[in-house]
Amino acid sequence: MDPAVTTARLASGIVIPLIKKLFVRDGPGAGLVDRPVRISGLVSFRGEKRTLSDKDLHKIAAELVRRAVDPVGPGERPVPPDEDETVVRALARTLHCLGDLDMEDVQAVQLGPQALARALQAVEPNATRDLSANATGLYDALLETACLYILHFFTQRSTFVARTLVRHTATLAETVAKTDELLKRVPSRFTQDALFEARYAAHITHKYGMLMIYGIDLTNSPEQWPLDAAYLSLEAGFSRETRHATIRAEPASIRAEHAFHGRDRVLLRGEAGSGKTTLVQWMAVTAARQDRGVLSDGGAPLAPFVGRIPFVLPIRSLTRQDGELPTPEHFLSRIRSPLAGAQPQGWTDRVLAAGRGLILIDGIDETPEKVRERTRRWLQDLLGAYPGNLWLVTSRPSAVRGRWLAAEKFAELSLAPMSRSDVHSFIHRWHNAARSVTDDEEQRELLDAYEASLGAAVRIKQDLARLATNPLMCGLICALHCDRRGYLPHARKELYEAALSMLLSRRDRERDMASPDGVELTEGPKIRLLQRLAYKFILNGKAELDRSHAERIIADTLPGVPVAAAQGDASTIFRHLLLRSGLLREPAVGSIDFIHRTFQDYLGAKAAVEEGDIALLVMRAAETQWEDVIRMAAAHARPQECAQFLLDIARRGDMALSPYRRNQFHLVAAAALEHATELEPRVREEISARTAALIPPKTFAEASDLAAIGAIALELLPGPAGLTDSQCVLTVQTAVLIGGDAAIPLLSEYGDHDYAPVRQLLATAWHRFDTSSYAEGVLAGLTEDDVYFEVTTHEELSVLRTLPSRRRLRVSDGFTSADLSREVRPDSLTHLWLPGTLSPNWFWLSGFPHLNTLTLAPCQDPIDLSSLAAHPALRTVRLMVDQKTTGGEHVTGRVEVVEVPERDLTW
Repeated sequence: MDPAVTTARLASGIVIPLIKKLFVRDGPGAGLVDRPVRISGLVSFRGEKRTLSDKDLHKIAAELVRRAVDPVGPGERPVPPDEDETVVRALARTLHCLGDLDMEDVQAVQLGPQALARALQAVEPNATRDLSANATGLYDALLETACLYILHFFTQRSTFVARTLVRHTATLAETVAKTDELLKRVPSRFTQDALFEARYAAHITHKYGMLMIYGIDLTNSPEQWPLDAAYLSLEAGFSRETRHATIRAEPASIRAEHAFHGRDRVLLRGEAGSGKTTLVQWMAVTAARQDRGVLSDGGAPLAPFVGRIPFVLPIRSLTRQDGELPTPEHFLSRIRSPLAGAQPQGWTDRVLAAGRGLILIDGIDETPEKVRERTRRWLQDLLGAYPGNLWLVTSRPSAVRGRWLAAEKFAELSLAPMSRSDVHSFIHRWHNAARSVTDDEEQRELLDAYEASLGAAVRIKQDLARLATNPLMCGLICALHCDRRGYLPHARKELYEAALSMLLSRRDRERDMASPDGVELTEGPKIRLLQRLAYKFILNGKAELDRSHAERIIADTLPGVPVAAAQGDASTIFRHLLLRSGLLREPAVGSIDFIHRTFQDYLGAKAAVEEGDIALLVMRAAETQWEDVIRMAAAHARPQECAQFLLDIARRGDMALSPYRRNQFHLVAAAALEHATELEPRVREEISARTAALIPPKTFAEASDLAAIGAIALELLPGPAGLTDSQCVLTVQTAVLIGGDAAIPLLSEYGDHDYAPVRQLLATAWHRFDTSSYAEGVLAGLTEDDVYFEVTTHEELSVLRTLPSRRRLRVSDGFTSADLSREVRPDSLTHLWLPGTLSPNWFWLSGFPHLNTLTLAPCQDPIDLSSLAAHPALRTVRLMVDQKTTGGEHVTGRVEVVEVPERDLTW
C-alpha cells in the first residue's frame, strides 16, 4: 500500500487527541519570560510537569501504527504484521527526541512539517536502523503526519498567537529602526526621484495628451482634440534590410505602436503628415500614464512600455542653439521643459543607467544636413553609455540614407498609407473628438450629421479618397468639412489650396521652426517651382523622375524666380523643397516623386494654364492619365479661357471617328464642368446637350461604353427621380460595372425602388464590391420584397448575419449544409435557392422552421426529394423542367413540385 494512502487513514479526530498528550497545558498570556520557552520544556514526558511515561509514549506510537494499517484487506498492508512493532519502536524513539529540540514553537511552525521531521531524525539517526524498506516508508509517512499535527497543535495553543504577534512586532520595530538609520546615512534622492517622476508623468500626459492640426484657422473646427479619442493605429512595414538582417522572421508589417515588441531600437520613416509625431506623442503618454488596462489590452507588444520614463526630444529643439547636442542632464532644459529646474540632480542619468528610459528622438530630417552626421555620433555615444533603454528615431524617408543606423542595431520601419477602413475610422474618431470638446448638444447633433455626410463624400469623390491617405490630410478634410457646415467645396481647387498653404508655409511657421538649411522661401515662389516640376512629370508621363533630372528642371526655372535664385543653386533649392515642402519624396535613392499624385496633377495643370498650353491639354483630354489634369486646368483657367477649353474638348469629340472615342471626349468635358469657377450658360448647355444623349444610358451597349470611361462617369449618372424603370436598370448596371466604393452611394439611392429588377440587380452585385462596404451602404437599406439576396463567398455569408433578417436567400456553389446552418439566421427565412448538388439529403433544412419555398438549381445527377417530407413548413419546391429526381412520392400531397424553364434557374 502507498504510504500516502496509509496516512490518509489518520484523520485529525484520531491524531490530535494523541498529539495533545505529548505536551503539557499552558496558561493564558504570551508566554513571555526572561528566557524563551523551548519545545523541550513543553513535552509531557520530561521535566517537572511530566504526565506521560515512556510506556505511554510507546502506546501513542502503537496506536498511530495500528490506525494506519488496520483495517485493510488481504495483501494491502504496507508491512507484514511481524514488522509493526519495529515501526512502533522507531516512531516512539523519534517522537521522544522532541524533548531534545532547542527551538521555540514559533520557530518550529516556520520550519514546516517536513523540516521538523528531518530535525527529529537528526537527533536520533539510528532509529530506523532495523527497518526494512517498506517499514521505513511507513515510518517516514507516520512521522511527517505526526509533525504536521504537532505544528497544527502549536498554532492552537493560547500562547502561540500572542507570542507570534510579539515576535513580529519586535522584528518590525527592528526593521523600522534599521531603515531610519539607513535613511539618515543615505541621501533621500530615491524619494525625491519618485516625487519628481510623478510630476513629470502628469506633465507629459498634459502636454502630449492633445493632438493639433497645424495650418488650419477654421472657426467651426476644434484646434485640438484628446489623444485617446483621436489616435489611430497605423501599419508600419519593415525595410528589406531589416527583414534580412534579423535572425527571426519579421512580418511584412505591424501596428506602429508595437514597434518595440521584440526590439529596443527603431528608426521610423514616414512622409510629411504620415503620423510620426502623433505616434511619438502616443508612446510618451502611454508610458507616462502606466495605464495597466491599456498595456494589458495590448498584450505582449505593449509590455516594453511598463516602467518606462519617456523623453520626447524634437531634434529641431535640440539643435536650436549652436554647439554640441545635449547630455542627458540637459535634455529637459534644451527642449525648454518647465520642469527642467525641478529635476533632482543626476535624475536623468539614474533613469537611463537603470535602463528605464524611452527616448523618442523626433524629426532627424529637421536638422541641417551638416548637423545630421553629428547627431548620429551623439546618438552613438548615448547608446554606448546607456544600454537597455528603448530608442525611437523618426525621419522623413529622404532625409537619411538606408541603413543609416544599421551599425547601431536599429530596425527600420516605414509608416504605411492609411487603408480605406483606416480613413473611415479616422473620420469617426475625429468627429468623436470634436464632440468631446463641446457641451453644446446642438453642436454635437451637427457633428453627427457631418460625420455621416463626410463618410459618404469620401466614398463618392475619388479625389477625396486619393487625398485621404494619411492622418494630416484626413484631418484637413474633416476640418474643412466641419468649417463649411457639412459641405466640402465642389471644386477641389479650394481643398488643394488649403492643403498647399498648410504644407508649404504655415505648418513650419506655426511650429516655430526656422529653416534648417538657411533657405527662406514664401509660399508663392515654392508653388512656382513645384508646379513647373509637376508639369514636367506629367509631360514625361511618369510618376517618378531621376533626382538629377528634377534638379535640372529647377535650374531652368530659377531665373524666373529671383528670390529663390538669390538663396542658392538648383541643388540647394531642390533639397529645400524635398525636405520642407511636404509635397516631394525620395522613395528610392536618386528617384523623386510627389507625395500625392493629386497634388502633382493640381500643380501641373496650373503650370499648363499659365504657360498657355491649352491646345496640348485638349489633345490629351481622352487619355486616362490626364483626367485629373484636365479637370484642374478648368479650375485654374480664367472664365473665357475655360469656356473655350471645354468647348474645344467637346468639339474634338464631335470629330472623332469611333463612338467610343467621341463619348470619351464628351464625358471628360462634362466631368470638367463642375470644376469651372465661372462659366457662361451657353457653354454649359452646349456640353450638356452632348452628354444628354449618353446619360442615362438607353441600351446595355451604352451602359458598357459609359462604364469603360471609368469613375468619372459616376459623377454624371443621375438618381432614380424622373427615370423610367428601364433607365433605372441601365443606370444601376453602369454603376455596377464601374464598381468601387465611389459607386455605393449612388446605388444606395435605388435601394427602395418600386421596380423589382432594379433591386434584384443590386442584390446580385455584392461580389463586385468590398463586402462590408456594400453590405452597409446598399444591402442594409434594400427593400427585400420579391428579391433574393445572393451570397457567393464565405465572407459574404458571415457578413449576412450583421444585416437585418432576410426572407429570401440565394447561395452559390462552394458551401456546405454546415456552413448555412451555422451562419444563416433561421428566424425569418422563407425562400431559399440552392445548388442541387449542395447536399445529398435535405434533413438539415428543418433548422429553418419558416422555410416554405425551396429552389434547387439544375444538376446532372438526380436530386433526392424524400428527406424534404420531414420539413414542417415547406410547401413548394422549384426545379428545372426535366430535372431528374428520386423520392418524389414521399412529398406528394404536402409539397408542390413546380417545374420552371432553365433560363429562370441558371446561375
